[in-house]
Amino acid sequence: MLKLKEISKVFYPGTVNEKMAIDDLNFSIKKGEVVSVVGSNGSGKTTLFNLISGTFPLTSGQIILDGKQVTNIPEYKRAFTIGRIFQDPTLGTAANMSIEDNLITASKKGMKGLRISLNNERREEFKTLLLPIGLQDRLKDNVGLLSGGQRQALTLLMTVMSKPKMILLDEHTAALDPRNAQIVMELTRKYITENKLTAMMVTHNMKAAIEFGNRLIMMDEGQIILDLSGKEKKSLTVEKLVALFKDIKKKEFASDEGLLNA
Repeated sequence: MLKLKEISKVFYPGTVNEKMAIDDLNFSIKKGEVVSVVGSNGSGKTTLFNLISGTFPLTSGQIILDGKQVTNIPEYKRAFTIGRIFQDPTLGTAANMSIEDNLITASKKGMKGLRISLNNERREEFKTLLLPIGLQDRLKDNVGLLSGGQRQALTLLMTVMSKPKMILLDEHTAALDPRNAQIVMELTRKYITENKLTAMMVTHNMKAAIEFGNRLIMMDEGQIILDLSGKEKKSLTVEKLVALFKDIKKKEFASDEGLLNA
C-alpha cells in the first residue's frame, strides 16, 4: 500500500538552522494494516505524515503509494487516495455550512463535474450514517454549532465517505476531553474495520497506541527505532515500551510522560 524508500527531509539546508527531521528512513505498510506511531516531541512523527500526504516535498528518497510513484505528486492529488484528520476539530469541516452540505461535499470528492441532488432518499441515507454520532436529527444545523467532539466525529465520517484507501490520524483525539476522545476512537475502529482501510495514527497516548491497530512503530530523531506487530505488540504494556526505548536509546525516563515530552 505504501513504501517509503530512503526518504529524508532537511529543513533550512545550508543555514545555521539546518535541521534533519527525517533521516534516510525506510518503511512500508501493507493494505489493511493499522499502525500506531509514537515518539517524543520532535521525533519526526508529524513531518512523516506531511511527507506521505505531500504537504512537504522530500529532500531525497521515493514514495510509492498504492503501486504508484507519487514522490513529486502534489498534495491535492494524493488526497484522492489519502484522507487526513488533524488534532484541531475545526479543520475538517466547514463551520458556516450545514451538516448535510458538508456531507454532500464529502460525497462529491473525486467526482469531477457530478452534481449530487439532496432528495429525501439521500437525506435518509445521511441520517443513517449520522446515527452512530447522534446527529441524525440535525442535518440542517450549521457545523459551527457542534461541539469539538461532534465535529471531529463528523470529520471522521466525511473522510470515510470520500473513499480514501488510507487514512492518517494526526493526534485526532488530543484536543478532546476523555469521554469524547473515547467516542471518536470507537468510531475510528468501526470505520476502519467496516471499510477495510489502511491507517496510521500518531498519538502521545502510549496506552491508546498499544491498544490500537495491529502494529506499532516508535520514532526518534527522524528514524524508526522500534517496529512491533503480532505477539510482540499484543504483549506490550506502557512499562515495557518505555523500557524498550531506554534500552535502544540509552536514555533514562521515569515514565511514558517523560519519554513523550523529551
